[in-house]
Amino acid sequence: MHIEWLELTQYRNYTHQRIEFSSGVNVFIGENAQGKTNALEAVYLLAMGRAHRTSRDADCIQWGADGARVSAQVVTAGRPRTLAVELHRGAKRAEVNGVLQAKMTDFVGHFQVVLFAPEDLQLVKGAPAARRRFIDMEIGQTQPKYLYHLAQYQRALQQRNALLKQDRVDNTYLEVLEAQMADHGAEVVVRRHGFLTRLHTIAQRIHEEISDGRERFTFQYRSPLEGLGEAEPISVAEVREALLQALAVRRAADLQTGHTSVGPHRDDLLFFIDGQPVQSFASQGQQRTIALSLRLAEMDLIRDEVGEYPVLLLDDVLSELDNTRQQRLVWSMSEKVQTILTTTALFPIQGNLRLAARLFQVRSGIIQKEG
Repeated sequence: MHIEWLELTQYRNYTHQRIEFSSGVNVFIGENAQGKTNALEAVYLLAMGRAHRTSRDADCIQWGADGARVSAQVVTAGRPRTLAVELHRGAKRAEVNGVLQAKMTDFVGHFQVVLFAPEDLQLVKGAPAARRRFIDMEIGQTQPKYLYHLAQYQRALQQRNALLKQDRVDNTYLEVLEAQMADHGAEVVVRRHGFLTRLHTIAQRIHEEISDGRERFTFQYRSPLEGLGEAEPISVAEVREALLQALAVRRAADLQTGHTSVGPHRDDLLFFIDGQPVQSFASQGQQRTIALSLRLAEMDLIRDEVGEYPVLLLDDVLSELDNTRQQRLVWSMSEKVQTILTTTALFPIQGNLRLAARLFQVRSGIIQKEG
């Protein structure tokens, strides 16, 4: 899987730019605030249907412009296809081979990426929402149906929360909303459980290699639905019934607070090193190693799901890899997959990798190929 060319129009600080990529390593070099990450973010947008640094599409539109467009030709399973996303203030549309997609969930899944960024540390030490977002985005890349169920669950959740805040509550309507939450929430939980079970096995192996066997990394899927996080493979019917019961039990308390206190919107991941909770006991270096293990595990998991590696995006993380073993693992991966990285200097890139890389200089929203 690789991207052949990328075209940006009125995207962030790019008025118009076209980039032809190598199928190997591609390096954006430049000072900070010149647009390196903006170009990387555009590639991410074509895979995920959203930017990774903002939840507001309008933030990606060039100042003073009415809209922005990002398009690219990608090759997956040996077949080229053209992807495009147009952003307008208050609207977004996506195309595959010139065909408008009815929903963004129809668009996501045609192209996969894995992004390493400095903010990855929030996966470990940040709020539960950061870990849920990680889970949702990665499952959505290979299981677009998951995004549909997640969106439907969130829609019913918002409606239930709005209803809970009213002075007089229609109990029949409340039960209808809870049934919708249970239907779609069960699909979300079962897919999360399966994904995390497989990710755990791969991440453990990678972490053992990074730490040279000195540490044992584990994580636990924590669900407010008692017992489901630790269970063996679970069924949609089982989770649906458990969620319906939990919503009914918590209904009186939820009416008092005006929000829903149980469901997959409250899921979390708990990380452990040698059985000790990471947030309390791990050093920052150990937390970075966990984040790296999770991202590298993503690469292998996506390959298993779709039959080929995704495109690897490295956003200014070379300085973060202060361990020789970590650097070697990332470089060994970059030799197997198309890699697009940003950096302020070339010195972290050594040997044959540097000689084979295609270099781009980035200055004030203009990208020029070197050599």
